[in-house]
Amino acid sequence: MGPSPSSPSDPPWRRGAADLAAAVRRRELSSEEIVRSCLERIEEVDPRLNALVEVRPDEALEQARAADRAVAAGETLGPLHGVPVSVKINTEQRGYATTNGVRALAGAVADDDAACVSALRRAGAVLLGRSNAPAFSLRWFSTNDLHGRTLNPWDPDRTPGGSSGGAAAGVAAGLTPLAQGNDIGGSIRFPAACCGVVGLRPTVGRVPDWSPPAYTDTPDGPRRLEFPPTVHACAVQGPIGRTVADVRLALDAMSAPDLRTPHGIPALPGPGRRGPVRVGLVRDVGGARDHPAVDRALDTAAAHLADAGYTVEVHEDDGLLGEAHRLWLLLLTEDTRAMLPVVDAIGDDGIRTALAAHFRAAARVWGERPSLQTYIDGWARRAALITRAQELLGGDGLLLTPVCAEPPFEQDADQAGPERTEEMFSAMWPMTSVPILGLPAATVPVAVDGGLPLGVQIIGGRFEESLVLDAAQAVEDRTAPIRARA
Repeated sequence: MGPSPSSPSDPPWRRGAADLAAAVRRRELSSEEIVRSCLERIEEVDPRLNALVEVRPDEALEQARAADRAVAAGETLGPLHGVPVSVKINTEQRGYATTNGVRALAGAVADDDAACVSALRRAGAVLLGRSNAPAFSLRWFSTNDLHGRTLNPWDPDRTPGGSSGGAAAGVAAGLTPLAQGNDIGGSIRFPAACCGVVGLRPTVGRVPDWSPPAYTDTPDGPRRLEFPPTVHACAVQGPIGRTVADVRLALDAMSAPDLRTPHGIPALPGPGRRGPVRVGLVRDVGGARDHPAVDRALDTAAAHLADAGYTVEVHEDDGLLGEAHRLWLLLLTEDTRAMLPVVDAIGDDGIRTALAAHFRAAARVWGERPSLQTYIDGWARRAALITRAQELLGGDGLLLTPVCAEPPFEQDADQAGPERTEEMFSAMWPMTSVPILGLPAATVPVAVDGGLPLGVQIIGGRFEESLVLDAAQAVEDRTAPIRARA
């Protein structure tokens, strides 16, 4: 089963990235044909979805024609040669404003590419459109005052996820077969699950995260913006695609060593499945009981993995993921505190309300103003938890968790008041725990329930992306085709 196989009779916008790359290599399709098909799809669908907020057709077509000239000349082709990919509005792409959904940054045009964008170019991708996100990329929703609201192609009243919501909605709706995203609290994995596609958060350091220096104006002149520790230690760049095969191809293309990245490691792909793989099934860690539909999705994925020969057992909670979730509330929140004056000055009402909810959720665990010693102890504890995770998973262990304890949230649930937002933060423990541990994790769809896609998360040991994707493939292979209606 799995996603419907591509057919030569399908329009190119409906076909997957791996299939399109192979068709370009075989000269069955030109990149220009693919890009024109995607542009037509964007024109048809995106005025309603608002997933891609800046598309330059002439520029994209010129990239495609250059790709086709390289094919005709018999040049060596990259793994994504001629395949359209979107880039998120918080990621530097030369010649485009890195707006991050903020009006004051609408003119912040990048002079250079982020390392992950450079890697996509070298892999032959055609950069087609900038994908929407919330202001400052700090919500699980994708709405901002500069670019507007992105809708979920399954249900406009539900979030497409955030912060890479435009990326996931665009992939699900056929605007691009692949999208670049980034993730420090679920921002790749959650949108992919909300939109019924596949998202991968790689190990920290696997995909280069360097970006050109950014500056802001101050009374004393331009000041360079520096990223806080959690960005360096917990944030990653990664792919969103319609199939596991597409995401695997994109990961290989993006994993180009760039040691300007503080945590960059020239890691080679792991060998994948090496024998019996242990899968620990985890539920109800964060204080929020799973919605019945979420439990059904977990049971379905567990059965698929067992059918594929994996050893699946209920993982007795040893506090690892729950403690990692609580540390995320400490470390990310305290690093975000320094941003509050900037958010107050140039952010929109949505991000101000969402961050107030974030700080309330953290204060419930850590108090209103944790001490410096508490913060330092938190970083020390993080190192101990990473060691515990590696001891648990090794090279042959995986964890199977929900994506969230709830189905995709109603739009703007983080604006609904303290009780609802505290429920959200409790429900999102599967998304927040993984960045603290620095581990790779993928979300893969397994069902449609109540008209909404539901997925599961598969977590592996450090640099075990191949093992994670093998398990995701086993789930996908046994899942009925899931395709958004948009």
